[in-house]
Amino acid sequence: MRRLRNVKIVATLGPSSDTYDTIRALHEAGADVFRLNMSHGTHDEIRAKHAIIRQVEKDLESPIAILADLQGPKLRVGTFEYGEETLEEGAPFRLDLDKDKGDRSRVCLPHPEIFAALTPGAHLLVNDGKIRLKVKDCGPDFANCTVVTGGVISNRKGVNVPDVVLPLAALSKKDRGDLEFACALGVDWLALSFVQRPSDVEEARDLAKDRAAILSKIEKPAAVENFDAILEVSDGIMVARGDLGVELPVQAVPPIQKRLTRKCRAAAKPVIVATQMLESMIESPMPTRAEVSDVATAIYEGTDAIMLSAESAAGQYPIEAVTTMDKVAAEVENDPNYMQIIAASRGGRQSGVADAIVAAAREIAETTDIKVICCFTQSGTTALLVARERPGVPIIALTSEMGTARRLALSWGCNCVIVEKLDRFKMAVVNAARVARAGGFATEEDQIVVTAGVPFNVPGTTNILRVAPCDERLIYNTDPG
Repeated sequence: MRRLRNVKIVATLGPSSDTYDTIRALHEAGADVFRLNMSHGTHDEIRAKHAIIRQVEKDLESPIAILADLQGPKLRVGTFEYGEETLEEGAPFRLDLDKDKGDRSRVCLPHPEIFAALTPGAHLLVNDGKIRLKVKDCGPDFANCTVVTGGVISNRKGVNVPDVVLPLAALSKKDRGDLEFACALGVDWLALSFVQRPSDVEEARDLAKDRAAILSKIEKPAAVENFDAILEVSDGIMVARGDLGVELPVQAVPPIQKRLTRKCRAAAKPVIVATQMLESMIESPMPTRAEVSDVATAIYEGTDAIMLSAESAAGQYPIEAVTTMDKVAAEVENDPNYMQIIAASRGGRQSGVADAIVAAAREIAETTDIKVICCFTQSGTTALLVARERPGVPIIALTSEMGTARRLALSWGCNCVIVEKLDRFKMAVVNAARVARAGGFATEEDQIVVTAGVPFNVPGTTNILRVAPCDERLIYNTDPG
């Protein structure tokens, strides 16, 4: 299904979007990737959504990526005698391992690993940062704090610890079970929460055993500090701005988003900008101007994908939210300034043969009357390199591997098409011409660029480029090979 924009749209499924008709309508409206939130719903409910997505994919003959988002460890306070208490600024407040119900002076924090990592002066944030505590003194089973920002604290509110790296694995017992379930089900991407260090990603990769690509969620200060090493061992990145905005000053998030997006692009790894993009559309059929500007900014920065969370999962207007994102993306990408900004943010020269091939393909396409770049890819690497170039013409990623096509549905500009396995470059060119014409990318009078690796069906061998006519009769007449 050809899109009239390059940035991809990720839509989270939930109670508002769990039927065949709605999921199909979401895909037709512009959703390229469906996110299954493992924090909500049983395995049976997740399995049912997965089956519907695959049926839509079959019915529309359009590869769709499925992203399973693992919950990660959840750190929460215990319960209070009266359900909630009001903490006053400057007042003392104690966190400990005592399971008795809390009051205005103390509450249980049933996470000894937090106490093990705390030091005097560290901060704890409760209820998405609405309450801020500063540690005065602490031990292996307590932390005596001062209330810096007061407010109402109630049962089982979440706790963030921004100042320290916690001795916690990114995968809880629940996550391990969910990971195995999702991989056996056949998802394409696994989003890993609570990433703090590269070893968190490596653990998930060992468990996934190449059954799904690993996408690291950047939602903690430690992940920002260790980003280069995390990116190196990840297949993709999600910039989870909501959580970053809790643990970091909110004004720090936009430059971090821009910096991480550029690093992902330079590494030819897809990046999603996520959370609170069109949040008002949970209850309104129209977004705010600020939200539209926010979405546009992410697109101008060159992100691969933008994501809807509650807007499509639990909101009243899921299809309208996807449609809005689609229209904003198309409008931004039609702005002449867009390609100028994208070109200006293009990285320096790369050193490999494949890098040179895709850079040449982009240069040829943009300086001549080429209509489309067609890349044959086994593992997806060639398509990712072409996408990194952000060419000014469409990209068709041709592959015989359905798994590759599905994963590439997350990547900027990739129109994924399944073709039969080939062993001759001439037939690759013929197939590319046929697909380009059938998809409305080019006519018989046009020319296309074709990239591939010879020998075929060997990952990582991109080594050939041809400018070819889109009329296969001319291909047969001009290529004796």
